[in-house]
Amino acid sequence: MAPKANWKGYLKVGELTCPVALYTAASTSDRIAFHTLNRATGHRVHRQFIDSDTGKPVEKEDQVKGYEVGDHDYIVLEPEEVAAAVPESDKTLSVEAFIAIDDLDDVYFDKPYYLAPSDKNGEEAFALIREGLKARKVAALAKTVIFRRVRTLLIRAENRGLLATTLNFDYEVRSAKDAFSDIPEMKIKGEMLDLAKHIIETKKGSFDPSKYDDRYEAALAELVKAKLEGKTIPARKPVKSDKVVDLMEALRESAKVLGGKKAEPPKKAKTKTEPARRKAS
Repeated sequence: MAPKANWKGYLKVGELTCPVALYTAASTSDRIAFHTLNRATGHRVHRQFIDSDTGKPVEKEDQVKGYEVGDHDYIVLEPEEVAAAVPESDKTLSVEAFIAIDDLDDVYFDKPYYLAPSDKNGEEAFALIREGLKARKVAALAKTVIFRRVRTLLIRAENRGLLATTLNFDYEVRSAKDAFSDIPEMKIKGEMLDLAKHIIETKKGSFDPSKYDDRYEAALAELVKAKLEGKTIPARKPVKSDKVVDLMEALRESAKVLGGKKAEPPKKAKTKTEPARRKAS
């Protein structure tokens, strides 16, 4: 049975249109959730909005949105004014361009959705769009109104369906240059670089999501189980390490463990290793 759709509308490529539905591809709903309780009574507590000056509760009908323009100075927006700012939607996911799949930096990726036909009459047109994306090895950029905002989605072929990923707006993506500006330029060469490459080669593999467990979620589940059984789990002591690590020795030991034997001394490099060029953000 198909899950409940988050959005229904039409996928349009030129004059080709087919009815589609978006389904959440990744969700946190299965995580362990806690309620806040009154320790004395064991009853759940509820949040209230309190006036910052009077200290009195403010009922929902008296709450409005406000944009701060100065210290304790706000522009008040009524609910109908906020609602009027929501763009109108014709429920059409209009494809504006096709791009190479690797052309988009994944820092712009927001949330993934599965896109599937919502009506049997549109299955052939849907299959045509999907197979066209596969044949040309491209993704589609499309726009529509989702959750009160005009969003751009990257649409890619995924098995018998399509994967639609909402994209972050340009103003939401922070500059990589700012994040990396304090990292000094360093030349790594000789034995150190050879050992690093050896370790990477030894640890080559493929991504299997089932091998990567949510350790915090598992620990919470164990804690809840222990409490149900009347057991207690002792608190862990924080791990402290004052050991100064010798980078070269750490590389040698890692290479020895991963390779099953001590790494052979690297050959002397014939030419100097040039520093890696920084990729433009």
